[in-house]
Amino acid sequence: QVQLVESGGGLVQAGDSLRLSCAASGRTFSRYAMGWLRQAPGKEREFVAIINYNSPGTYYTDSVKGRFTISRDNAKNTVYLQMNSLKPEDTAVYYCAASAIYRPPPVPFSYWGQGTQVTVSS
Repeated sequence: QVQLVESGGGLVQAGDSLRLSCAASGRTFSRYAMGWLRQAPGKEREFVAIINYNSPGTYYTDSVKGRFTISRDNAKNTVYLQMNSLKPEDTAVYYCAASAIYRPPPVPFSYWGQGTQVTVSS
């Protein structure tokens, strides 16, 4: 069982940066690939990024490449999403998730956080 708690969301202006954090419970954090997904109002949840278990292997959806960076600190059981050059279309609830499999989407995520709101004003 893995419990995930996101933090770091907020209201920013277009062009600003935010860093989201996701703290995981349990001693098996390093065995999971970790991902970020988001859901905008009236839209389906979409994949944003995923990072491999212990290596720097990552994968991003096209709309965030070059602007977002996913990273992890296994010693702190934490995964991050650094978001730069934010756009109004990045406005969404951002979710952290854990998967036993590292792969491009679709990813079979097993555990989810409760989400953190990111709002980007124009």
